[in-house]
Amino acid sequence: MAFTPIIIQRFTIFEEKVVSKTRAYRISERIREELSEMLIQEISDPRLEGISVTDVRIDRELAYADIYVSALEGSERWKEIDEGLQHAQGYLRRELTQRIELRTFPRLRFHWDPTFEKAERIEKLIASIHQEEGQPANGSSAVMDDDLQDDDESSGNE
Repeated sequence: MAFTPIIIQRFTIFEEKVVSKTRAYRISERIREELSEMLIQEISDPRLEGISVTDVRIDRELAYADIYVSALEGSERWKEIDEGLQHAQGYLRRELTQRIELRTFPRLRFHWDPTFEKAERIEKLIASIHQEEGQPANGSSAVMDDDLQDDDESSGNE
């Protein structure tokens, strides 16, 4: 009688570590706070002066932290800022792991946040539309003038 070997494949099942949206939000806010503090107080790289961390988003597996930064000078400095952040990335991640207790700490990925530039562009467009129509840019002075005229008429001072 001949026996034929039965090959049983062995599968290793990895349980994905998925955190809730609330926990992911809390972790991302904590990373944003700590990173902002570090950039202001501890980092002396001149390429990173004047930047602010606007948002941090982590994926639910805690593999990556997408960090959005901006600067008052605008996106012209992004290349310089990105070089500085890439240079300091190891230090930043190591310091964050010591300050925030997580079993595995996400890798840091830096992105430029164009929100402020877009908001400024929208404000300029609105101001130019108001100038073309001959109205004040904010519209509040016209309302105040009408209110003053109504007050004068009601008090009898004309």
